[in-house]
Amino acid sequence: MTTPREYIEANKERFLDELFGLIRIPSISSEPAHKDDMYRAAEYWKKLLLDAGADNAEVLETEGNPVTYGEKIIDPAKPTVLVYAHMDVMPVDPIELWKTEPFEPVIKDGKIWARGADDDKGQGFMHAKAFEYMVKTNTLPCNVKFMIEGEEEIGSPSLGAFCEQNKAMLQSDVILVSDTTMLAPGKPSITTGLRGLAYWQVEVTGPNRDLHSGLYGGAVANPINILCSMINQCTDENNAVTILGFYDTVKNASVAERELLNKRPFDEEAYKQSIGVDELQGEKGYTSIERTGIRPSFDVCGIWGGYTGEGAKTVLPSKAYAKISTRLVPNQDYREINKLFEDYFKSIAPKSVRVKVEALHGGQGYVCPIDHPAYLAAEKALLDTYGVKAIPVRSGGSIPIISTFEQVLGVKSILMGFGLESDAIHSPNENFPLDNFFEGIETIPKFYQYFAE
Repeated sequence: MTTPREYIEANKERFLDELFGLIRIPSISSEPAHKDDMYRAAEYWKKLLLDAGADNAEVLETEGNPVTYGEKIIDPAKPTVLVYAHMDVMPVDPIELWKTEPFEPVIKDGKIWARGADDDKGQGFMHAKAFEYMVKTNTLPCNVKFMIEGEEEIGSPSLGAFCEQNKAMLQSDVILVSDTTMLAPGKPSITTGLRGLAYWQVEVTGPNRDLHSGLYGGAVANPINILCSMINQCTDENNAVTILGFYDTVKNASVAERELLNKRPFDEEAYKQSIGVDELQGEKGYTSIERTGIRPSFDVCGIWGGYTGEGAKTVLPSKAYAKISTRLVPNQDYREINKLFEDYFKSIAPKSVRVKVEALHGGQGYVCPIDHPAYLAAEKALLDTYGVKAIPVRSGGSIPIISTFEQVLGVKSILMGFGLESDAIHSPNENFPLDNFFEGIETIPKFYQYFAE
């Protein structure tokens, strides 16, 4: 029987040509000018799935960008894997920092360089080719469905409703996703948790117009000063969040789980050097890995007001603004956190100002137990390819749609990613190592084999 590695070697150039055709479509979901490109990408995916051996594939409408759906049902009595990926990519600005054309893929230094090379065209494409291998060699052990969406990079605003409307079509035993990273080359990991997110814009208003800071300063509250003081009151000296009720639903990790998480290789000195800081900071009593994986956080993402142009302008501003986010852990509901934050933030405002809080974005956290059958199948598959056991990782980031899948479709997702932190996703010069790309295609069929046993 032809092995995955043999099949890859025989088809390597074709795989890359087909992937490059997908990458060349500038499917930027956040820019309305690329609406037609979203449909081009959806049709491209439809052809990929049909050519790979899907029984049927179609481009389906949502309230926003389209979804490509495909399936192959070999036996309704067998398990079903639903593969999720996304066809949209981030904008390419600042374009002047790219060393190659963003949508003209180039192979250099053993990597594919292009927007979407990793996130998520390269990683999603691995699943199409792994599926093709299993179909062409008659080794597909279970049913497979594909759902490729076009709005992940803008928060998947239409996919929740799409899932609600198509529950029967999307019914499966597990959702398989490759949109995350490995620890390092040759060091596999499985992402078992994602933090949720609550994100707000706040507005603090003082006087009814900008005032002269000499004539009014010292007698009238400065909204920027007040805003800074209010933000400072949202955390304490131990870097814990002080919003009333914020920790009420936080499920603390066990000692055993914390020990397992901290087995992840982590060089604190190299970490500090890579981001140019002399000291790390976070919630007291937790390691850096725990702070970004199993604990919530509070951050100001932007702050502005008053005069910010060149030179001096002695102004006491009428308004001050900030964008504030919290990363949440499983069991924290972002809607409840929205209410807690608004109530608390307004309660600490002096009467000299008025406060407005607007929720901009939110999503639930997610966790998958490491004794789940699909997790164990992924663990075995990665062990076969890399010869070392994968380490479970709690990611500090958020993929809100993953928790939506669990809530709406009632199944867990396995996050078996093959990217690297150095792949510069969302940044200029995004890339994806060829080794990781081909190792992904080699590993995925093994997941199916173990999951179907």
